[in-house]
Amino acid sequence: MIVWRVNDGAKRVQPTQENDLQTLMSRFEILIERVEQLKRRNALLMAQEKSWREERALLIDKNEIARRKVESMIVRLKALEQDS
Repeated sequence: MIVWRVNDGAKRVQPTQENDLQTLMSRFEILIERVEQLKRRNALLMAQEKSWREERALLIDKNEIARRKVESMIVRLKALEQDS
C-alpha cells in the first residue's frame, strides 16, 4: 500500500515507495512480455496443429483409397479363383 505524505502542500512518494512502484512496474513489463511470448507460441502451436490435422486427414484418405483397392483386388482374385 502506498501512503502519501504531504510536504509543503504537495503529495510526494517516499523513496522506498518509489522503488516499490518501479519494481512493480518492472514486474508488470516482464509479465506483459511473457504474455506476448505465450500468445506468439500459442499461435505457432495452433498453426502446427492445423497443419498436422490436415496431413492426418490426407493420410486417412489415402489409406482408405488403398484399402478399397486391396479389397477390390481380393474380390477379383476370388472371382478368378471361382471361375477356374
